[in-house]
Amino acid sequence: MKKSTITFTVELDANNVPEKILWDATDKPDPKMSETKSISVALWDEKQKNTLRIDLWTKDMPVNEMKRFYIDCLGGLAQSMLTSTGDEVMSNETNALCERLVKHLQKENT
Repeated sequence: MKKSTITFTVELDANNVPEKILWDATDKPDPKMSETKSISVALWDEKQKNTLRIDLWTKDMPVNEMKRFYIDCLGGLAQSMLTSTGDEVMSNETNALCERLVKHLQKENT
């Protein structure tokens, strides 16, 4: 059986606030660690029947980029919902929310 590993390394300041986030994956084409400003990881806990989340961002991540990051995450979830469950209503509603949020950001930036 093939195995794949994804790792995150988070460098913290004296107050435990992320200054740098690095990631790597065994199937990533670039063999070096890559830097990112934000990560969002969700895990399903089968026993508790709930979601465990890890959301981290560096202190220098711009707020407007953070908002865009979350919209992109929601859009990805919409596609995953459709692929994994076939539920077009949930997927379409999530995409519609993303469209409204993009318009909100456009108004905010004008």
